[in-house]
Amino acid sequence: MNLIPVPLLSEDSRPGRRCFRVKGADRALAVSGLPAEELRVAPPALPETGELDLLRHFTRLSQKNFGISTNFYPLGSCTMKYNPVVHEAIAAQTAWSGLHPWQNEADVQGALRVMHELAHDLGVLTGLPGVTLHPAAGAHGELSALMVLRGWLDARGESHRRTILIPDSAHGTNPASCTLAGFKVVTVHSDERGLCDPEDVKAHLGPDTAGLMITNPNTLGLFEENIAEICRLVHEAGGKVYMDGANFNAIVGVARPADFGVDMMHLNLHKTMSTPHGGGGPGAGPICVTEELAPWLPNPRVVRDEDGIFRLEESAQAFGRLRGFHGNFLVLLRAWCYVRRLGAEGMRRVAENAVLNANYLRVLVRDHWRVPFDRVCMHEFVARPTRSMRDKGAHTMDVAKRLIELGYHPPTVYFPLVVNEAIMAEPTETESKETLDAFAAAMAQIAREAEAGDPCLHEAPRNTPVGRVDEARAVKDPRLCWQCGS
Repeated sequence: MNLIPVPLLSEDSRPGRRCFRVKGADRALAVSGLPAEELRVAPPALPETGELDLLRHFTRLSQKNFGISTNFYPLGSCTMKYNPVVHEAIAAQTAWSGLHPWQNEADVQGALRVMHELAHDLGVLTGLPGVTLHPAAGAHGELSALMVLRGWLDARGESHRRTILIPDSAHGTNPASCTLAGFKVVTVHSDERGLCDPEDVKAHLGPDTAGLMITNPNTLGLFEENIAEICRLVHEAGGKVYMDGANFNAIVGVARPADFGVDMMHLNLHKTMSTPHGGGGPGAGPICVTEELAPWLPNPRVVRDEDGIFRLEESAQAFGRLRGFHGNFLVLLRAWCYVRRLGAEGMRRVAENAVLNANYLRVLVRDHWRVPFDRVCMHEFVARPTRSMRDKGAHTMDVAKRLIELGYHPPTVYFPLVVNEAIMAEPTETESKETLDAFAAAMAQIAREAEAGDPCLHEAPRNTPVGRVDEARAVKDPRLCWQCGS
């Protein structure tokens, strides 16, 4: 093997210039591939340091990270649950991570099998057999399902149906996805029990109704008791029902959405199947639809021939391609591992333990905080400061900041919007009783401090690299330069 020699560097001595270039201008251009005027005029301002000091620097930085491996995330409706290490090890194997999306189908039969089996399993868990693994996140799945719905409506000559009903407690991505897909949104109000009101749904149905988007369990952590009736009303009006699957972790293996009338839904694999969280990273939000809607799913889909060979198939009715390839495969692989390890009974225990943990924490917290819907919840519940706390100047943001100081990630705050000063907590099924007891004790301590008017709530966090910030100013006037001194 011929080695490419490393070119020698020399300092440019021309007046006004101080840069390090490959000896000889032609060689400099050949190595860098950049025009001469684009070459660096000065060496980078990097500190000189020893290897040990460098190691300590980055180790200290890593110790400042807040992660599920070190701390508790009671993050309501975003479900920060533990990702099993064994799944990470499997996904890191080069047999999987070294695959290329342009490889011949014959060379990636194992990967195609994983995708085919995962799609089948998700179809079984939801009761909706038409599955695509393409969407990159939950909101991406919402948009995908709405595009499927739009294609189905247009094929039936019902392009006039462009109204989607959405409960007032829904995730904000629901109306946003509708707008992107070309639908108009009509808000449906919740009743005094925090549930979607069937009568209000009925009042808004009409000839322009395309469907309804509903989260079940909803963002208050309550199961929609009238879901079957609501689905029936929408179907009778000629529309379809979309279920936001963000909270599927509470009912997986226990109830199938298709059985109470849902026509399509997305799944957040990080919430239910324990994969890395989406956000700015590699997420996955597969959608599941009825057999009737399946032809409109995006291309391609993995199918299995009679001879057992897996291949990619395209539908002429599909709305097109959703992404360049087949989704974030290594995330899908982790989800496949999770479902296959647990099986049907294990998935049911996931839901049962998630509900048990949420209700245990709810009962502990209600002694010090107001719980607006204080009855058996599903995977999460909503609390809020009492009136006496607010009279002393303690608000939800103060609670969140104080929790950071005490070593906990804050729950979701100020959401859902239907509850003023909301604190939405979700412990997930993976947390121990000891962790929940310690968190409840921290919440009790904060409640006592709030009742006493303790100024620490307005000063926290005081033990973090970044202290209390002016949130409004941080949004309007961010200081993003590490050298700016503020």
